[in-house]
Amino acid sequence: MAPQNQPSIERRRLAMELRRLREDRGMTTEEVRAALGWSSGRLNHMEGGRHSVPDSSGLRALLDLYEVTDPARRDALEALRWEAKVRPWWRDYEDVLTDGFLGWEARARRIFAFHPIVVPGLLQTPEYAAASARASLTHTEKEIERIVSARVKRQGRVLGHADAPEFRCVLDEAVLLRLAALPNELAQAQLHHLLDTATTVNTVSLLVLPMSVGLHGCLHGSTVLLEYDDERDPSIVYLETRDRGTYVTGPEQVADYRLALNDVTANALSESASIEVLKSMIND
Repeated sequence: MAPQNQPSIERRRLAMELRRLREDRGMTTEEVRAALGWSSGRLNHMEGGRHSVPDSSGLRALLDLYEVTDPARRDALEALRWEAKVRPWWRDYEDVLTDGFLGWEARARRIFAFHPIVVPGLLQTPEYAAASARASLTHTEKEIERIVSARVKRQGRVLGHADAPEFRCVLDEAVLLRLAALPNELAQAQLHHLLDTATTVNTVSLLVLPMSVGLHGCLHGSTVLLEYDDERDPSIVYLETRDRGTYVTGPEQVADYRLALNDVTANALSESASIEVLKSMIND
């Protein structure tokens, strides 16, 4: 299990590149520290990616020491350093978004998810988002307003642009059945939104896992698998919890969760049959 304070994807990329360059030169962190006259933790923090991004002079010093002379390579690493320093939009919501998941989601090319309890944030209406946040019993009304604002902005950033990732979402039928307990206007608006997204957004595949399936591979709960095209970015699994989520990054563990997601996908209704289920629940 990876720690909750995951570095951003750009910081992880830069950290991996710096570590690879050092190892290619056959140097230890202590040898680099001594050569540059740095403090003992500075390079470790850079290669860890969580607490420190080198400034321009620090990066140049490392590249000189590692004898990286190709101008294109140096420029690419400087560009990556700059990206790692940029403040992304979700940092404006750090009062209600606490574990950095949106940074990983924003760069994913494929998002595979299973949700057994609630409609996921990417598919929520503002009214449903507010109701689900309120149901957690952990937020003030002011915080709920902030959460809703962040979720709306997130939807536009992830699903609303030309280069949107592939999003395959399996909803347990229980998610839809719970809508019946909500005020009719709220429930119907959410059903309409799910139907509109499933039928008009070609990057989204929405599947319903019927209750009749019984036991299945994702009994552990809500699961999100993020996959990337860049080989520097291994797949990562995000498991939702009541407070901060948990990240799984080990290749064997990620493969195990992918197997579980494939199981619920195989047992779910087809896209067309799932759309018919949504239509059958709309009563206006």
